Amino acid sequence: MTSPLQPTVSAPSAPTAWTPLSGPTRQIALEVLLDGPLSRSALSQRLGLSPGSLTRLTKPLLDAGLLVEALTPAETEDAPRLGRPAQPLDVDPSSHHFVGVKLTGDHAYAALTDLRAGVLAATDAPLDATDPEHVVDVVATLVDELVATLATVRPSASVTGLGVSLGGHVKRRTDVTLADHLGWRDLPLAALLSERTGLRTVVENDIVAVTEATHWFGEGHGCSRFALVTIGAGIGYGLVVHDEAVESPEAGLSLLSHFPLAPDGPVGPCGHTGCATAMLTTGALVTQASRHLGRDVTYDQLLDLAAAGDPVARDLVDASGRALGRLMAAVANFTMPERVVLGGEGVRLAEVAADAVQHGLHGDRDPRTRPLDIRLQSPELAHWARGAAVVAIQAFVLGR
Repeated sequence: MTSPLQPTVSAPSAPTAWTPLSGPTRQIALEVLLDGPLSRSALSQRLGLSPGSLTRLTKPLLDAGLLVEALTPAETEDAPRLGRPAQPLDVDPSSHHFVGVKLTGDHAYAALTDLRAGVLAATDAPLDATDPEHVVDVVATLVDELVATLATVRPSASVTGLGVSLGGHVKRRTDVTLADHLGWRDLPLAALLSERTGLRTVVENDIVAVTEATHWFGEGHGCSRFALVTIGAGIGYGLVVHDEAVESPEAGLSLLSHFPLAPDGPVGPCGHTGCATAMLTTGALVTQASRHLGRDVTYDQLLDLAAAGDPVARDLVDASGRALGRLMAAVANFTMPERVVLGGEGVRLAEVAADAVQHGLHGDRDPRTRPLDIRLQSPELAHWARGAAVVAIQAFVLGR
């Protein structure tokens, strides 16, 4: 039987094709990857498989090293194993490693992860230009750096795949059809990076990538229906329904950016008064704060001033907090999610303006609705690079 694992690539040559898992075998691997360790009986019940079928299907996964038998707390490595194996099944996160890279208009952020998207190392580099050749060189340099880091920690390990995310439209997880901030049109980015690094490469819209990461390994794990809202340089929105991320060719258009939130608010660059862009993006807030305070401030300085009680900063931050609450209320009213996850580099607003957020949220929600389950993500940009790594993990496990 063909092994479900492809050889890792260590030299910059043509990438080896991955042999995809399918059917019950893939479902077993997914259940254990996302929820393990799991006993064989639990897996049988979840998947409706007989014990004999489960044993037959898991054997090649165990032989290939994708699954391992986890030790119970009472066992040690030297303990004898008698009779039929009773150990729960798990994955060995260190069996495969992935690099994820998030591209902005002027920077590249990279993270090295294991098979469960645990971040082992992170690095970044500026983009001095946006022409594809330069960006590919920068990404390849970051990959080399993280591969070297991995070699120092786990000398026998290698990187299995590379994932790249960016703002814009991506087709087939290979070609960038439109990326305004980089000035790209119809660029075969995955092929260029595969040729340069020797790694199988997948490319995805950044919001889609971080939504997938949130779904598989993050704050949305265990929810069959949740919404992701990100605030920062832009406004992002992702949706998972029936345990599947909702995909659309419009995912890169930042559609929530135009959503009206404050009728008497400032005018955004799109010309809309009080829209999400005007009320919630870090650039808009910094511009407003600098004008009202009479001096230049950073986003974090504005939030620090508001937290310390500066009246001008407090008014600006609370107005944005109310707008954020209204945006989450609209998302909840339209999509009725089990949970709303809030992320992005501007997420600290939700903490500093917590009371205002709740005011805006409750003002636009029916009082009979249950309290909205809101989870906050890390604002670190490495979190976005982790999202890019997750789409590479998905490509490996699902054979995409």
